[in-house]
Amino acid sequence: MNAVRQKIVDAIMEKAKKECPGAVDLVGIYGSVCTGDVHEHSDLDLLILINDPKGYVLSKVFILDDEEIGYDVYCTSWENLEDDANCGHAHLSKLMDSQVLYVREESVTERLEGLKNQVREILGSDKRFEAIEGIREELCKIYGRAFVAETVGQLRGWAAYMITLSLDAVMLWNGTYFKRGVKRTFEELEGLDVPDGFEMIVMKIVKAKNFIELGIALGTLFKTVMRFTERRTRKDAPTQERLAGTYEEMFSNWRNKMPEAAERGDAFASFMNLASLQYMFEEIRSENAIPRFSVLEEFDAGDLAKNAKIFDDAIEEYRQEYVKLGMEPERFASVDEFVKAYLK
Repeated sequence: MNAVRQKIVDAIMEKAKKECPGAVDLVGIYGSVCTGDVHEHSDLDLLILINDPKGYVLSKVFILDDEEIGYDVYCTSWENLEDDANCGHAHLSKLMDSQVLYVREESVTERLEGLKNQVREILGSDKRFEAIEGIREELCKIYGRAFVAETVGQLRGWAAYMITLSLDAVMLWNGTYFKRGVKRTFEELEGLDVPDGFEMIVMKIVKAKNFIELGIALGTLFKTVMRFTERRTRKDAPTQERLAGTYEEMFSNWRNKMPEAAERGDAFASFMNLASLQYMFEEIRSENAIPRFSVLEEFDAGDLAKNAKIFDDAIEEYRQEYVKLGMEPERFASVDEFVKAYLK
């Protein structure tokens, strides 16, 4: 660490003693200074871990004219680090790799190591797939917002966020996190399991010249990342306990509504009932290794009887998942038989 950076750190420690004694638990450095990626205009990435809001007095953003370098000194609370330790993103170097310059007491080191161990546990186990699922949900939201962007500038803003989320998902899938700066992004992806043509897909977004090009490129990124993470999200083999009652619920909720909609000529009801079945299939499939059911592919607003048959064919196909598990739907010849069995 050069003399300028050392003076900044010393000033922070002196100010802490004067204005918020006891509020700073730890001070560390991370980023380019630690990775050796420094250049003549590198700033200083600091972890200033505080245990009291009074510590925020240490925060300062400033520019040194003689160096033409801007510095941002921010404080981090334990709550911030605990949130990072849940691995909702892949930028974890501040937590995992900071070189400690000052620590208030041993208990701080132990607490910090506990958070690091939590990250290691998540990244090294199936727990990381839960974090990836959260990123997938956020991607869906942002992709939706991109659709209503009014200017190409707004669309580029949402695109940048989608790229960030996609990178997080890919890194977490590989059980790792980003350790270096943005300029090293694609270098860090080398040797990892990534979607085919991932860098090229991202760069098409960066180089897009207008709304149409950007929209097409964003669609490609979205579909690619969603397929990549879904294809590799681990799902358990279905069990009787998890599937029990699902066929009966499908039958109960929508089976008789499909021919009824056809009789009334109600295309809206036919569509929505079939869509509800699709949602249920997707929900079941999100946790169970069963085939994909795509009942909306052949929907026909002009042939509602056909839609009713699509429904029947689909739930009959789904019933075979029961058969594979040695199950059959709960059926009774009459209400008296049901009551007798129910009360037995």
